[in-house]
Amino acid sequence: MSERIRLLRVIARLNIGGPALHAVLLTERLDTSRYSSTLVTGSEEATEGNFLELQAKRLDRLEMIPALGRNIRAGQDAVALAQLVRLMRRVRPDIVHTHTAKAGTLGRIAALICRVPTVVHTYHGHVLHGYFSPSTTRFFVAIERWLARRTHRLLAVSERVRQELLAMGIGTPTRFETVPLGLDLDPFLRCESLRGQLRRELAVGPHTPIVGIVARLVPIKAHELFLAAAAEIHRTVPECRFAIVGDGERRRELEELTGRLGLEGRVHFLGWRGDLDRVYVDLDVVALTSRNEGLPVSLIEAMAAARPVVATSVGGVPDLVEDGISGRLAPPGDARALASAIVGLLADPDRARAMGGAGRKRVYPALNADRLLADIDDLYTRLRSEKSR
Repeated sequence: MSERIRLLRVIARLNIGGPALHAVLLTERLDTSRYSSTLVTGSEEATEGNFLELQAKRLDRLEMIPALGRNIRAGQDAVALAQLVRLMRRVRPDIVHTHTAKAGTLGRIAALICRVPTVVHTYHGHVLHGYFSPSTTRFFVAIERWLARRTHRLLAVSERVRQELLAMGIGTPTRFETVPLGLDLDPFLRCESLRGQLRRELAVGPHTPIVGIVARLVPIKAHELFLAAAAEIHRTVPECRFAIVGDGERRRELEELTGRLGLEGRVHFLGWRGDLDRVYVDLDVVALTSRNEGLPVSLIEAMAAARPVVATSVGGVPDLVEDGISGRLAPPGDARALASAIVGLLADPDRARAMGGAGRKRVYPALNADRLLADIDDLYTRLRSEKSR
């Protein structure tokens, strides 16, 4: 048997969210007869949660570099770069695959220093819109352009994200591929048997509408828009309840905003949940209000659970949600449009049910884990073949 391909995967942190889920799934489930996989990660902030802990998982080949983290800190980043270089010199990877912005920068520089044969980077969205000031964004765009010229393959989780980055001069069409997310969707396909459990937990009757959002409580997810829409919906559907699933740095601020909007007792902050199949099945509509997105995991999961979705039309969301068919799209920042779309679905259960069914067909099997594993295996095989030629 030929020697296994040494694969080093680098991500800034395993906080609760799509990139961590993606990186862990690939590390766990790529064919171990072909790949020797090591996952390198930094540490999370106190409010971010840890994906492995939430899912009660452990990885045998996990390397911690705490200095990686989320925030940009020159001294710590220099330490993280040095530790990545030492690790790569010890492991001698055939492929380095980086995820998220900071890990993508430090990981790819370390791979250049160590002359790693093949370097891949995945954009799970990007931080070049909605995160920083214009001058800081221009600086980061320049860094991404420089790194792209030194990366053997760039991946985007949606075609729209790929096109946005190409329009900024990052990468070239021949070097930039779209590889959508792949998730373990089976729990959401069979969640119907769990119906009613969340409602009992919240002391909500079977006919009371519940609108939910599943997202980290961070500025880019724009929960203030969800709450503004909730206030609009409450005026039309006063019995409606609202579930906010997730946690993060904005929790206290959002709880205070709930009070100012007169929604006390109507909004339930549920924190991190490891039983999302049990949550989605009792939501009448799942919303997402982000200012920027890649390919949002929460919408994929909700659609697999046959829930109708309403989301802001940003990033890769329109690649996922066909407006009027598998869900509804609203302009970013428009609470009234968001509320109107949600109220329309609450008032028309047959239409909502049809959208939920269409959503399930859209994400399964196209966005199931097996497809992702096959795509990534094919990508690595092609890149190795190119190198050998």
